[in-house]
Amino acid sequence: MPHTAAASGPGRRTVLAAALAAVATAGCTEREEPARPAAGPGAVPKDALVMVIRHAEQPYAGAPGEDDDGNDDPGSLAGRGRRRAHELPRLFVPAPAARLPRPAALFATGGPAGSPARCRQTLAPLATALKTPVRTEFALGAETALARAVLAGHTPALVCWEHTGIPRLVRALGAGDVLGIPAAWPDRHDLLWSLTRTQGTWTFREFPQALLSADARPAG
Repeated sequence: MPHTAAASGPGRRTVLAAALAAVATAGCTEREEPARPAAGPGAVPKDALVMVIRHAEQPYAGAPGEDDDGNDDPGSLAGRGRRRAHELPRLFVPAPAARLPRPAALFATGGPAGSPARCRQTLAPLATALKTPVRTEFALGAETALARAVLAGHTPALVCWEHTGIPRLVRALGAGDVLGIPAAWPDRHDLLWSLTRTQGTWTFREFPQALLSADARPAG
């Protein structure tokens, strides 16, 4: 019959080939390793250590700072601030004499041309000593994006930030409710805040830099 001849012709061979291909594909799929499930919303975040400092001393009212070319610039560091910046690597000398862990990443307040350069200048000597670049793509006010970048990268991380934005950074890191953290950065340039996240829980410590005369000194 005509319909029987059609069933035994090229059309039937095409159907059989498609069926065999489907079986072969299914067999390969069964032998593949199952995909690893993504971390759920209750997953514990990775451990992290974030150190935060304010930029070194700025000029007093009416006194000029100095930019990298030696020109007067009120947005740059004062002489004492430059001395502090050059002494900053002493905080992170190699073990066993290290007071603090050596940073694996450096961040400073950035922004458009003309923004104060004090945070970048503060970290410049340390960046040279560690052979680590300073990331300056985040401006004051972008603390949420900064916190994401810090926690996604290598730690320990050191952030040098304008003091008015430091409380926002602490909250963006998820450490705003940690016992002992001041609500605002003190009127000082000689401190370091250390924020440590272990198994999802943050802890806080404050360290005096003790780099220049008149700096606060460690207790004991």
